[in-house]
Amino acid sequence: MPLPPSLRTPPARLVLVLLVLLAAPSVLAEEVAEHASLRLRYGVALRDGRQADVGPGLTYEGLTPNDVSAVGTAWLGTSWLGAWAGVQREGFDLREGALRITGGSLLRASVGPRARFFLGPVRAEVGAGYGFAQLPHFHDSSEPVLLRGVRRAAVVNGRVRVPLPLGLGLEARGELPVALSVRDASGGRAEATGFSAGGALLVPLRRADRWTGTLVLDFQHVQDAVTLADGTESRQRLRRLGAALELAWHEGTRVSRPVAPPVQVVPGRMTFRVLDANTGAPLPGARVVLGDEERVADAQGRVDVESLPPGEVSARILAEGYADTEATATVEAGARSELEVRASPLPPPMGSLRVTVVNARTGVPLPGVPVSVGTVEARTDLTGQVDIASLPPGPVSVAVKVAGFRMAEEAAFIVAGQASSLSVPLAEDRKGVRATLSGQVRSVRGGQPLVATLLITKARVRARTDAKGTFNVQVRGGTYRITISARGHLSQTKVVTLRDGERTIFNVDLFPRGKR
Repeated sequence: MPLPPSLRTPPARLVLVLLVLLAAPSVLAEEVAEHASLRLRYGVALRDGRQADVGPGLTYEGLTPNDVSAVGTAWLGTSWLGAWAGVQREGFDLREGALRITGGSLLRASVGPRARFFLGPVRAEVGAGYGFAQLPHFHDSSEPVLLRGVRRAAVVNGRVRVPLPLGLGLEARGELPVALSVRDASGGRAEATGFSAGGALLVPLRRADRWTGTLVLDFQHVQDAVTLADGTESRQRLRRLGAALELAWHEGTRVSRPVAPPVQVVPGRMTFRVLDANTGAPLPGARVVLGDEERVADAQGRVDVESLPPGEVSARILAEGYADTEATATVEAGARSELEVRASPLPPPMGSLRVTVVNARTGVPLPGVPVSVGTVEARTDLTGQVDIASLPPGPVSVAVKVAGFRMAEEAAFIVAGQASSLSVPLAEDRKGVRATLSGQVRSVRGGQPLVATLLITKARVRARTDAKGTFNVQVRGGTYRITISARGHLSQTKVVTLRDGERTIFNVDLFPRGKR
């Protein structure tokens, strides 16, 4: 059977959909339901309309701040059946620019029975009843006069409340008049169509044992059309925006509402194996962190975790000397899973070395000297110093080679996290310059100086000490056997190695003959 014209509009179809949803099967849960509620609203209304009259017709619009309404609902105990009543006053101003032409107020009221149902966490209400509304139209004159037509009709309405996070709620509602009876201001018959739809955000303010207070941020759209008996047509749209306080009384009891049955979750198990990323060796003592819980790996690097919820699980692996590692695995319900985690060793902490190069004879720093520290090469600055950073801990070889000086090789020890220092003295390279051997010959008896003879066969040198027993001999660099002899004393033979340009002091004590 086809629907009547009054039920073919979008709001009517919304009400029909709600009626169909109410028949859905469900299981039971608990929900607090009130005995009665009262909503007091204040806001603004923005109206625009048009009346087809003589000539081009009349258009009107206006913003009025004195838009008020009240809606009350009562229920039989906490059951599904109840009744509602509502009244709404709409302020009305007709202006032309800044000039107010006329104004007044219009009244809407409705009353009737209502039923409520719970669809899971969603609450739905449907109602039917009687509706009364004053509709604006204007007397045809040079200065329009506001007239009030009256519409009496059966109305059907619906309201849906959906819970949101943080205790908030969302409301959608609509109302449709059917079986219209319309009279104009003079009592003549007229025809009228229209609907209203709206929504609101519900913000809880106070919750006590027997009552709750809720802030309602409300919006409503109303649309009406009136055709008088003489053919005059008036159309208007009304958009209402305001805030309301809703008070609800209840006993704190709970009634059944549909929810889904609880789902039984079968936990799973997970085994972590923590290994060295380079060698593959297990890491005993490694820590596996799951949320706020921490487990320690056994001698084989294993950690067994029981009763994990199915799904993805993330773990953090901590081991001394190794970088922190993140691992993700999927836990299967009722099954044991295994995850191998390889941790990378941390590089050893580094140290540094400062090398200072000086002239061995004068102690003066030597700038621009090339220095090799392990595999790193650098040059000294103007102060004879060079700093080498990021050196691994342990011994390291230091080599310094520069023209005019003998090459020097030293060893330094690098300490992790510390700065070490090394001084390298360079001896001048004096090739071709004779070495000087000087000294004194004395008797062990009293330490008296002796007049002695020094014989260096390899250098073909024969020298004699002076009265003070001192001598001074120059030879080329090399190794020599020196024989020292003096009257009344035993001779001695010494082996000496000299370098070119080197000055060596050589003292000799001789034993008297027959004495040791």
